Amino acid sequence: MAQPESDALLEDLCGTVLCIEDDPLSRTLVEEMLSAFPSVTLRQAVNGHDGICAALEEMPDVILLDMNMPDMRGLEVVRVLSNRIADGSCHVILLTAERFSIDVVKAMSLGAREHWPKPLSEDKLQGGLRRILRAPQRQSTDNALPP
Repeated sequence: MAQPESDALLEDLCGTVLCIEDDPLSRTLVEEMLSAFPSVTLRQAVNGHDGICAALEEMPDVILLDMNMPDMRGLEVVRVLSNRIADGSCHVILLTAERFSIDVVKAMSLGAREHWPKPLSEDKLQGGLRRILRAPQRQSTDNALPP
């Protein structure tokens, strides 16, 4: 029996997401939403310092970054990681309840690519990951030359 197209798209996504978020409820929400993606690995960090360490250890495909954490602001995290994210291999998404912030603008000028409002919706997360992540098989077939 054929799978619905949306299920096939979910299964076709592959990659690693690092969620840097101090709020346990927000981390749980992201974890639950990402459970729909069987080939997406979630790593979590509870503060900016731990997030930087996790990203430097193994740069993820996507970083979901809370802009307001007690130990350091998201802008500082982006500043520290800016040389590593400048090549475009990591997609940084800023998460904040603020509609506009100069910190968001500065972070985007340093390499962050998107700004998503909090609370994060399932539609926003799934739509964003569909744009960002692709399974290795799809990438290799998209780039393959005809025989």
